[in-house]
Amino acid sequence: MTPLNPTPEPHNQLTLWLDSYLQVQKVPADEQSAHDKKSTRQQLYQLPLGQLRVLRIVLAPLVDNTKNDNQTQIGVTRSAAIRFALKWKTRLLKQDKNNQIDSAYVLVLETQPIINNDHSVKTKDTGQNLTAKMISADNQYAIDYQSADAKDSGIGLQIFDQQVWQMALAALQTPNDLWRLLRYHQTLLQQSLSSTQLSTPPSFEFEPYLLNQFMDSPAIYAQALTIDNALIKYGIQDEPNSTLVAMSLAQRNKEKITKRFYEQMKQASVLWHQLSAQMLSESLTTAQLPLWQRQLLAESLFSRHELIRTLYQHPGRSNEQQQTGYVVHQHSYESLGQHYVLIFYGQQQNGKQSRKAIAPNLATIAKDVSTRLPIAELHHVIVLGVEFIVEAADTFIDIDLFIQPVTAMSEKERQLTRQLQRLNSQQQHNQKRDAVGNKVGLNKNAKPLPTITLSLNIPATKNKS
Repeated sequence: MTPLNPTPEPHNQLTLWLDSYLQVQKVPADEQSAHDKKSTRQQLYQLPLGQLRVLRIVLAPLVDNTKNDNQTQIGVTRSAAIRFALKWKTRLLKQDKNNQIDSAYVLVLETQPIINNDHSVKTKDTGQNLTAKMISADNQYAIDYQSADAKDSGIGLQIFDQQVWQMALAALQTPNDLWRLLRYHQTLLQQSLSSTQLSTPPSFEFEPYLLNQFMDSPAIYAQALTIDNALIKYGIQDEPNSTLVAMSLAQRNKEKITKRFYEQMKQASVLWHQLSAQMLSESLTTAQLPLWQRQLLAESLFSRHELIRTLYQHPGRSNEQQQTGYVVHQHSYESLGQHYVLIFYGQQQNGKQSRKAIAPNLATIAKDVSTRLPIAELHHVIVLGVEFIVEAADTFIDIDLFIQPVTAMSEKERQLTRQLQRLNSQQQHNQKRDAVGNKVGLNKNAKPLPTITLSLNIPATKNKS
């Protein structure tokens, strides 16, 4: 029987985000003899924290519910796929080590049993039952292979069933969280190998509860808390982010409200993904995705939550602020040194902070912010010019984007820069603060990226989540 084609990825914002980092999508011809070309795909993703290699194999074992050897047949099919994947991983691991590339290796197995219809059976129900049995049919066999593989290389092949892999992508939604999940899984794998008990440890099967275990761990907020402390140290903010404190404490104490916090972040994440996607030219393929686009998509769940929350708070601002305009500073909670300046245009057409007056000067504002922000790790200043347009019952958001790359300076350079800054006139210093909203850092050599404008329909809400 010819194996069936892989099931297409679900067409929704929760799982398609990974395609933004896709580089190649094929298995070399000399490696396809062991598996049908239609049933095997190789994918390479350049994630911000490392390189992800994914091998997808569709299993199509011929089964017959009138016989008792179905699990044996399923096990043989899975074992053949695992052996093929281990050879694939071993070859690529050697290549990646030679190139000093940090990589993770994932095998995604999809099961599409072919039911023998020569007997009077209900093939639909039988297929569902067999698929369920297949997940654990040869678990010990997989353990044996993975144990030897991880002991030999130190970097084991991580095996996922298709449904669990999709569940992980839908739950995480960000490249760095996916990378951390794989590292979390790898750590448990190594711990299991060093244990005297190797009988079906959860890290080998990767059942859904392991994903839940990761999502419930303090690791979800660890990076955000680290950056929050750094921002206080640099004087960018006076006190900890109260929302972050509330969410992380609820997570640590396993409170019921944690689920609601996560749902809020997930909703914000989808909106941020849509916002970023609107900025991508339709003429580009995902393999040509520009660096700035990847930077926006690399934001964590909490970063996305804070950025979207800032947009949603606009309708609650005073009428005076909406008329004259205002500035809000945000910092990435995923990457220390990625700073956001959100300029909400004033509704007064001839005002000093109207879109007409400010939009042509986003590059100047970005450079000014980059020359005064006292963060040694500063690498990008992202300016968003935001205008709310109300038409009938809908609210539209028009956003002008400008990104200023910044070359990170040494601490000595930072000290010298601050000394020079203090020599400037206090009056001029205050005028510049009024223009951009806060004190800020430096890069005279950075080349600005082109300004990009988008229109995105996001219904406004009065809730301040």
